[in-house]
Amino acid sequence: MELDRNKAIELLNKIMELELAGVVRYTHYALMVFGYNRIPIVSWLQAQADEGLVHARRAGELITHLGGHPSLAIGPLLESHKHDVGDILRESLAHETAAKQSYYELLDVARERSVLLEDYARELISEEELHFGEVDKMLRTPGSTGTFSG
Repeated sequence: MELDRNKAIELLNKIMELELAGVVRYTHYALMVFGYNRIPIVSWLQAQADEGLVHARRAGELITHLGGHPSLAIGPLLESHKHDVGDILRESLAHETAAKQSYYELLDVARERSVLLEDYARELISEEELHFGEVDKMLRTPGSTGTFSG
């Protein structure tokens, strides 16, 4: 079977836009954290922004590899005006879920058609699942072993 390049490029552009939105989102969150635990939380949020930029660049490189044109758009940005760390983390979970879904869509298009894209999608799905798990752990009550229940 042959890869649907147009669909792959469309999904990679969506991924790039989501990752760039994550850069903006995590940068904003890092600026809005206050209180005693600010330094480690800000450092974590800044690292998420940096990683989002790396992910966006990788998606862009794959777009041009396939002969496409990278988008200049940025994915949806939600300003809830809620800057409690818990609110920020819950919004992060929603963002990570959307990103993971896009990588799964790319995996479906690439499966048994492009080892390059299939491996890329699997790697990023793994990373997104780890991020989701980290945020879930941060939202749990200290000492809790179950998952965050919202």
